[in-house]
Amino acid sequence: MTAELAPGTAAGVGAEREASAAVTSQRNAPLRRRSGRIGTIPSRANRVFTVRAPAMALLRSPLPVWMALFTNVLAFSGLPTLLPIPTTVGQLVTQGALILAFLFALLANPRGVIRPNLFLILLSLLAVVALMVSIHNQFMLGSTFRACRLIGFVSILWLLTPWWGRADFPLLRAHITCLRIVICTVLIGAVLAPGAAFSYEGRLSGALWPIPPTQVAHYAAVLLGCTVVLWFGGAVRGRTALLTLIGSGAALVGAHTRTALVAMVVSLVVAGASMFVGHARVRRTTAFLVILGVVAATFFAPLIVTWLWRGQSLEEATQLTGRTKVWTEILGLQRPWLEHLFGSGLSNKSFNGLPIDSNWLAVYLDQGWFGLAIDVALLLILIGLAVTHQRGLRRALALFLVSYCLAASITETGLGDASPYLLELTVAASLLAAPILRGRR
Repeated sequence: MTAELAPGTAAGVGAEREASAAVTSQRNAPLRRRSGRIGTIPSRANRVFTVRAPAMALLRSPLPVWMALFTNVLAFSGLPTLLPIPTTVGQLVTQGALILAFLFALLANPRGVIRPNLFLILLSLLAVVALMVSIHNQFMLGSTFRACRLIGFVSILWLLTPWWGRADFPLLRAHITCLRIVICTVLIGAVLAPGAAFSYEGRLSGALWPIPPTQVAHYAAVLLGCTVVLWFGGAVRGRTALLTLIGSGAALVGAHTRTALVAMVVSLVVAGASMFVGHARVRRTTAFLVILGVVAATFFAPLIVTWLWRGQSLEEATQLTGRTKVWTEILGLQRPWLEHLFGSGLSNKSFNGLPIDSNWLAVYLDQGWFGLAIDVALLLILIGLAVTHQRGLRRALALFLVSYCLAASITETGLGDASPYLLELTVAASLLAAPILRGRR
């Protein structure tokens, strides 16, 4: 038989306390389960939480917005691909990406917070005036659509201004991610379908997505140049830089485009000069490249000249592959003074069925002297900000992007319309923006 404990004894008091603690523990158990740590959450809920958190963080970042904007300006040509892509489908993907970019921008910036800046103010003014002129164009529907697209494009750029001036370069990293994806698709297409990839005069183009060789070279040159500048500043690891340089360099050589190559070299010289004094790695690399250039010019000069001539005659080379003929016709065009001032509305950057291939003449034709003044002002603002900015990686990257756009604008179009060049100028503006100073709460 078990002896009962008397209530007044010490043993009885201890037993009563243990029983009371057990009852209290049972009552509070549901509360602990509800308010406990994450480790007490059931496994299924824990998995949902761990999946949703990175997804929400991604949607709150500018990367999805930038990828959609990049898709919107991604070139779609009629070149053959591994799997035939109907023109309607290609245009639907690229043009529909602008709507997707706007939705992503609202998710990333639900309050619509913006940072006022002169760069986007001038760009907005250019877009509004382009719409006012385009509704009077001979091809009103196409011209007005392009102007509305430009307005939507600039509006999304406004929603990305909260990420300007940040130390982690969010817009630059997003742009480099897009460039890497595009170059990877081009190289994979060259391996899977070399016939389609080199179908355009033996120059590398997109075989998975029909990207023309000039655009392949543009993407490769910007990716290669940004990677070199980041490596100069120690912001990228050597292995990552080496892989990126090999891939982008192969695409640049395969695309066989002189404009991208020359613009990249000029821009790297400008960016390297801005870092020459404060970075020993830049000085060592410059000395090595000078020696390498002398050796290459000595032993491989005929091969280099042949590659640069690209099988053209002297007349074709001096006429810039026929560009100067179109430029002469545009300069001799007689138009009313109002069209001289504001242009005739946004077009497909062609004249009498031939590509203009010059940003300045295309802007003059579409947006007149007003558009030219805005383009010059945008470049001067960025150059002025870069010159007055403190020395360092941000300044060098901005100088590279601005110099590249300026050099390529001679034989490429894009500074007056939604294009990769406009994205790169926006990245440069974000790098030069002053950081946001958060006050203490």
